[in-house]
Amino acid sequence: MRDVVIGADLGTSRAKAVAYDVHGRGLFKAVADVELRTPAPGRVEQDPDALVDALAGTVRDVAGQAQRGDARVIGLALSGAMHSLLALDRAGRPLTPAITWADGRAAAQARELGRRPGAAELRRRTGTPTAAMAPLAKLCWFAQEEPELAARAARWLSVKEYLVLGLCGETVVDHSMASATGLFDLALRDWDAEALDLAAITREQLSIPVSTTAVVARLQDEAARRLGLPDGTPLVAGAADGCLENLGAGAVDEGVAAVTIGTSGAVRCVVPRPQGDPTGRLFCYALTDDRWVVGGPINNGGLVLHWAEHRLFPGLGAEAAQQGRSVYALVDELVAGVPAGAEGLVCLPALVGERAPWWDPELRGVLVGLSQGHGREHVLRALMEGVGYSLAAVADAMEQGGHPIREVQATGGFTLSPRWVEIVAGALGRPVSLPDDHEGACFGAALLGLSALDLADPLDLARQVAANDRVVRPDPADADVYRRTSAVFSGLAERLAPEFAALEDLRAAHPSAAHTGSDDT
Repeated sequence: MRDVVIGADLGTSRAKAVAYDVHGRGLFKAVADVELRTPAPGRVEQDPDALVDALAGTVRDVAGQAQRGDARVIGLALSGAMHSLLALDRAGRPLTPAITWADGRAAAQARELGRRPGAAELRRRTGTPTAAMAPLAKLCWFAQEEPELAARAARWLSVKEYLVLGLCGETVVDHSMASATGLFDLALRDWDAEALDLAAITREQLSIPVSTTAVVARLQDEAARRLGLPDGTPLVAGAADGCLENLGAGAVDEGVAAVTIGTSGAVRCVVPRPQGDPTGRLFCYALTDDRWVVGGPINNGGLVLHWAEHRLFPGLGAEAAQQGRSVYALVDELVAGVPAGAEGLVCLPALVGERAPWWDPELRGVLVGLSQGHGREHVLRALMEGVGYSLAAVADAMEQGGHPIREVQATGGFTLSPRWVEIVAGALGRPVSLPDDHEGACFGAALLGLSALDLADPLDLARQVAANDRVVRPDPADADVYRRTSAVFSGLAERLAPEFAALEDLRAAHPSAAHTGSDDT
């Protein structure tokens, strides 16, 4: 029988599980969508139990496929979306939904944290920008806005920690997830005393930090049956999804960046020592015991096309279905006839504010240059290019911060769109390597699982698999258009910031009578 390790990812919009053999080949896969709830403007939540059930279902599905395929599951390793937060009472029951990275309720607290004396030093120690996404800011919000609930909270944790707690009763958090909270000292690998004071919590309310390759438990009885795994299967802590995207893509050497577009997006590179950014433009999170990931995230990735499909052009999905193909394939065909630059149409795709490099939760989307000659194909191309310009702005910030980029490895769902990959390559002005397996976080988790079981060196195996990637090179003429348009794009983000702040003040002063609660964020 073939031995396989399952890498399972608790994502923002879906749960995924993939089984890999000891050579890094993906053999079995399952995916389940996860509902996002937007009960009020700026709030983005999940049902933690529904998310855990979805992941358990995908692992059970993959385990069944493995059994039928004459393979033996010898380990399960976890990936999780960063920055989620929920409170548990003393009985271990959720007091809150899972507050996701995209939730902006703590924007005022983040601004307050960023202005306080010592903010730069705190960012350097913890590696996390003082932004609304960070659990530090969210905890400050709860302390200020819901103090009675905060007083009842016996424990604060991420959805990934909630999953581990439910499976094996262990209250642990891997160094990677901990490093994305704004509460964790990167050098000491322990909770930061000042950050805990600011959040008005104690270390006893947080989980115990462990290595990303730690075997947290060996699954037994009900937990093993729930996941369809043999009794005694090792559960490996794993890491945060963004860091694992780098590992899974083989972007683990100096000058090699991973560019991801899933629901959101990011540009990241691996470094040999923690390098927190005092300016707050970039993050630094743990990957392994001797590797860290530096980079910047964007809020608006695949959700931009999701929004276009469901809100702007609601017939796209039905049209694609009638033709028997994916929405990505239809969009690729539509934008193929539009030249780079979308014939003068530029989109700032900040549908849910923006993180790096501006860190402005009040930034919003705009289409500039719209004329009667533009159709839906121009708008779709401008949306895709806008995401590319956002990533290019992050790459520029990384180079200015001393992290030069010579190569790019692509990960995430956007790799299923050849046209979008070409656009990103042109916007970055660099070749982009495409893996055969676009589930980088699952592969990265499996690599840590193989390492924990002493079956592979995760960095070496990642490099070996990436060596077979296909390379997409930017068209020089298109890259020149994108380079010049990027300057316009960045100028829009900076010059329109005061206007968006004024609009947010108006919205707050005159709230709508009702909120739809739509999940099409």
